[in-house]
Amino acid sequence: MVEPSAIDIVLFVVFLIVLIFPFKVRIVEENLEIFLFVMGALAVTVTSKWGLELVRQAVEEPIARGIVPAVLVAGLVFFYGRRAFERAVNSALKVVPMNLAVFVIVVGLGLLSSVITAIIAALLLVEVTNLMPLRHKDKTNLVIISCFSIGLGAVLTPLGEPLSTIAVVKLSSAPYHAGFWYLFDQLGILVTLGVVGCGLFGVFHVGKKSSRHVHRVEVAVAAGGLKEVFVRAIKVYAFVAALFLLGAGMEVIINKYFTLLPATILFWLNMVSAILDNATLTAAEIAPSMTQAQINAALMGLLVSGGMLIPGNIPNIISAGKLGIKSSEWAKLGVPLGLAINAIYFVAIFFLGFSPRLGFV
Repeated sequence: MVEPSAIDIVLFVVFLIVLIFPFKVRIVEENLEIFLFVMGALAVTVTSKWGLELVRQAVEEPIARGIVPAVLVAGLVFFYGRRAFERAVNSALKVVPMNLAVFVIVVGLGLLSSVITAIIAALLLVEVTNLMPLRHKDKTNLVIISCFSIGLGAVLTPLGEPLSTIAVVKLSSAPYHAGFWYLFDQLGILVTLGVVGCGLFGVFHVGKKSSRHVHRVEVAVAAGGLKEVFVRAIKVYAFVAALFLLGAGMEVIINKYFTLLPATILFWLNMVSAILDNATLTAAEIAPSMTQAQINAALMGLLVSGGMLIPGNIPNIISAGKLGIKSSEWAKLGVPLGLAINAIYFVAIFFLGFSPRLGFV
């Protein structure tokens, strides 16, 4: 049994603070980027990981991953093309039933995210949702369900998100020789079923309920000027840099306690991706020495759990920031939905004998 060190204990305390404070301390909830940055800096300090290379990566990663440029460029495109975009969306919403609209948004963006990237899918989600004739609660629920779908679908190709890129790169050597379609071959059936399941859940949880209130709600027109576009990009930059530092600091306990675990336990422990960058966790956990079962379980746990809380995925961060969704609002649906999806996948993989290539055997 591994004996916890003083550093391990401090890191576990930091983990609990990051998990609890955004829901219990209002000033933290309102300044989540600053809070996470401070916690990340603390984790790096405790583990003595500060150095010029880490600082350089923290400064460059939000840009190098294409996250901030995509947010900024897309924001400018939507700002200057807002009128045409509004007309197109409003015209579609007049003829498409709300149930069908919800299903198409959730499933369509989930599957497209592996091609257009999770970031662009999230930006489209925000703009479309902002124009839908829904109450704030229904918009929030639609965004949360869609972010689960986007987080799942983006893994199908290395283009979708950093997690899939890192996984393919790390498994490109023997024995797996991972190529462009490796993750699609291994996880395609599970992911597609999950995306469609999210769409069906969205229809019943959002579409049917909200259709009774459509006549009471005016179509929302996105507020905010050009300044908001740049402020949002800066906030996303700070968020990603903070998660990078937090992930770097937490690598100590990830490497010490996570990487040697059996697939069944690793699946559930990867729920830490609800507050840690899942790309960082993938870089720390995934290795060619793991069995395919361990790899699939680890990745599925990371993908689903990333939707549970706002810091878990870039789409969550973008959507919550733009639509003003609070941490407590997100967790109210995100946590039980994430637990339910994880439970379904756990049973399918470990008890029903799911084979990636053959389905259920």
